[in-house]
This record gives sequence, structure tokens and C-alpha cells, in this order.
Amino acid sequence: MTRTQLTDEEWEFIKPYLPIGRFGPYPERLRQHFEGVIWRFRTGGQWREMPEEFGAWPTVHNRFRQWRDAGVFEALLDGAIAEAAKRGEVDLSLVSVDSTTARAHHDAAGIHLGRDLVAVLEKATEEQKGASRKDDRSRTPQTTPGQNNGDASGTGVSSG
Repeated sequence: MTRTQLTDEEWEFIKPYLPIGRFGPYPERLRQHFEGVIWRFRTGGQWREMPEEFGAWPTVHNRFRQWRDAGVFEALLDGAIAEAAKRGEVDLSLVSVDSTTARAHHDAAGIHLGRDLVAVLEKATEEQKGASRKDDRSRTPQTTPGQNNGDASGTGVSSG
């Protein structure tokens, strides 16, 4: 059973974008390998799970890497957009941006605070800092050097 991923018309559009070197791949196997790549990403399966009808999985995987490194997929996407534009079928309302490639500054976390609320929060933070300083001072031993505070060392420093 041969699984066809592409129509003949789609293949005729894609074929010119795929480079053919002096030593292969054989042009009749290009479509088979390309359809193997489509199978891999359509199903989400692993390369090793690829049905043999697309060719040996290491060959298809290597072909994919070569095409990726040569910019074939970017060129193919640009060509598809240009073709759609010629037909008047471009709809940019469906453009998507992957968040892994468009980073936002950490200050762009999405929360919007009014100036009054910011002022109140800053005041509360300062008050909290002041309260914690007072707490720190109350925990520090208040002994003077030479004063015996009951410890055995006679240094006058509390071990508490």
C-alpha cells in the first residue's frame, strides 16, 4: 500500500525547490523522501517508526537535514506565499508568531498598574523594610563589652 501525501499538482510545485546533486538523490526517489518527511511531521511519529514505503528512515532523515540546512523549507514557504499572492489568496489575519523566537522583556509580564497603586505598593514595601530592620535590631544582643551576661566564657556575648 502506497500512502500518497501529495497530489501531482502539489508535487509539481514543490519539486523545483528540492536540490539534486551530481550523485543523487535519484529524482524518482525525491518525492518518496519528501512524503516521508511529511509523514513524520503529520503523525508526530519518530523517524525510526517511518513506514519503509518512504525509504530507509536514516536516508529520509538525512535528506530532511540537508533540505533544512539548505533553506529549502523557507524557500518553499516563500514560494507558496508568492503563489497565493498571485491568486489573491493571501490572508495575513492568520499570521502566527512562535513565542520561542520572539522574546519579550521581563518587564512585559502583562500586568498594568495605575500610578496610585504603584505608590501604595512602594510605600508598603518601604514600611515592610523598616519593620524588618527593627526586628533585626531587637534580636541583636544588647550587651556592652566586659559585661557578664551569664555565659561561661566571660566574653559578654550571648550565645542565644
